Order: sequence, then C-alpha cells, then structure tokens
Amino acid sequence: MVYLGVDLHRKVSHVVALDEAGETLLSRRFEHSPDAFRRVFGELEPEPVSVAFEATYGWGWFADLLADAGIEAHMAHPLATKAIGAGRVKNDAVDAATLAHLLRTNLLPEAWIAPPEVRELRRLVRMRASLVRIRSRLKCQVHALCADAGIPVPASDLFGRKGREHLATLTLPPISASRLAAHLRLIDDLAREIIAADREIVVAFKGDDRVRRLLPIPGIGILNAATIVAEVWDVGRFPSADHLASWAGLTPTERSSADHVRRGHISKQGSRWLRWAMVEAATKIGSSRSAKLHRFADPIAERRGTKIARVALARRILVLAFYALRDERGCRDYPPLPRPSRRPVTARSLPVMASPDGRRSD
Repeated sequence: MVYLGVDLHRKVSHVVALDEAGETLLSRRFEHSPDAFRRVFGELEPEPVSVAFEATYGWGWFADLLADAGIEAHMAHPLATKAIGAGRVKNDAVDAATLAHLLRTNLLPEAWIAPPEVRELRRLVRMRASLVRIRSRLKCQVHALCADAGIPVPASDLFGRKGREHLATLTLPPISASRLAAHLRLIDDLAREIIAADREIVVAFKGDDRVRRLLPIPGIGILNAATIVAEVWDVGRFPSADHLASWAGLTPTERSSADHVRRGHISKQGSRWLRWAMVEAATKIGSSRSAKLHRFADPIAERRGTKIARVALARRILVLAFYALRDERGCRDYPPLPRPSRRPVTARSLPVMASPDGRRSD
C-alpha cells in the first residue's frame, strides 16, 4: 500500500507518497490538473494507493477524480489536523507528508466526502439561503438611507405594497434617489431568483420520505426540511442526537480540569447552514402553539434570556429531527402525516412564496 498526502491549492499542489514503512517514495510540486494527478498515480502502480487531502476550498473535483480512478480517498477534517500547523517548519511539502503519515498510522481525523448528487442539493439550498441574506442586506441599506434622510417609515413592511407606494413619493437628492432605485431593482431581481429557487427545491425534494417525516415538527417547513436533508443526508453517520448537535455547532464549548468544569457558548463549528436553519425554526416556534416546546423554552428564557433560549430550542428541534430522520415511522412526538396520493406537481400545489414586490402570492 502507498499512502499519498496531497496539499491541495487552487493553482499548485504538493504530493508526498510514503510506503508502509514510512519511507518517502515521491515528493513533488506541480500545477495541478486531472492529467497531472493521473500521471502521479500511474507512477505508483501497480501498488494500491490511498490518498489523504484536506477539506479545503474547491475539493469536490479532486474527490470526483479519485472516485473515477477507483482510488481510496480520505478527506481530513481541517480543524482536527492541528499537527500540520504545530511544527516549527510549515510548508506545502511538510503538510503533504504529515497527511500521508497520519493516514499511514490510522490517525487521520476524517470528514465525510459527500457524493456529487448531495453536493448539488446542498448547492441549491445554500444558494437560496445566500440570496435571502443578500436581499436582507439590501433592505437594511434602504432603511439606512431613509434614516439618514430623516424619513419616517409608516408601513410595517417597507417593501410591501404600502411601503413601495411610500418610497415612490419620496423627494431625495439625485444620488440618494438613484441609489434607492438601484436597491429596489436588485431586491426585485433577487426576489424572482428566490422564488425560482424555492420551486426548484420543492421539485427536488418532493419525493423524499425524510422531508415528509420532518414537516410535522413545529418550526420546520419545506425549505428548512430540505436544508436538513441536504446537509445531514445520511443520519447513520451520527451515533446519537448529541453527535448531530455537535456537528451543527449547537453544543457548548468546555474547558475542564479535575473537578472544575467550565462550559461556554456554543462552538459554532460544523455546518453553519444547518445551524442557521435550526435557529430559523426556533424563531418560528415563538408564534406557534407547540405547548411542549414552549414548556421547554420558556423557563430558559426567564433564567437566561430569549437569545439563549432560542439557541437551546434550536438544538431541541434538531434532536427531534434526528429521530425523524433515523426512524422510518418518524418522530414519536410529532408523527408524519399519511402519505398523500400521487399527483403531478403544479404551480397551485407549490407553497406560497413572496412575490417580487413583497406581497404573498401563489
């Protein structure tokens, strides 16, 4: 067996190959491309090759290359491979050699390599979430423009019908007026893209039984359920609900020694998209009628405040989602609805979305 460590970058990469005794067989730096890596793999034949690489920027194509070549791939967890940065000498050759040594000694902390179809679904839900965040920033800039001009906002929704009518009557300096018009155009364009993404998500996940099992949980709608499924995908990777909560960054940090235990804020390490979806679900619970979850969150809010209670509630919802994903019969407290009759998906059957002008429409 040959153990190959790859320090992957955007333009160049460094590879180090070790044999089973830890002797260096190959150490090379080159401008990376699929053909260049295939030539390196060819030099190491006929010995079987096992490759270790970090979960770095743009790793997907390299994982697909290894899968197509039938080579065993191991993706190192970037936060756990601290040995790479602990040495006095750190360069690409040392990084690649360290990955190869960790792989050879079976000490490599691994991250899950999501299949291409899962990465595509993740890209869909993450893109939609990113568009919503960009639109929110643009709306904040419009509010800031009005505040700077001393203009009151009479409508509860500045971007609804009444709010748009109010914005159309404003008299602003030329530059401010042009910036306001540009912001509103961008908000409308983003709204159309978000609606299109919503429909793509519904079509992509409409036949997934895991989504059906998640929907009865309070605070979880079709978009949150799609995010959970895309981010978690194989819930069997997690031995317990606590492991899933830790992966989502919703568990507290801990600094303990002997009898002294100190716990801090949540770690925020892991899937930030899943953590965001859970906090969004917890926010929706505030206006729902879920007595069980309110009995859980209300005492925490009285003792620690609403923000901490919301994070605790987000973790509780994720625990419920874990059991809904793990068991075919769904979560015991919130069982899934009976399977609906099969019928084609039409525009009328899609969920209610926001129209470009901020109004709700089918």
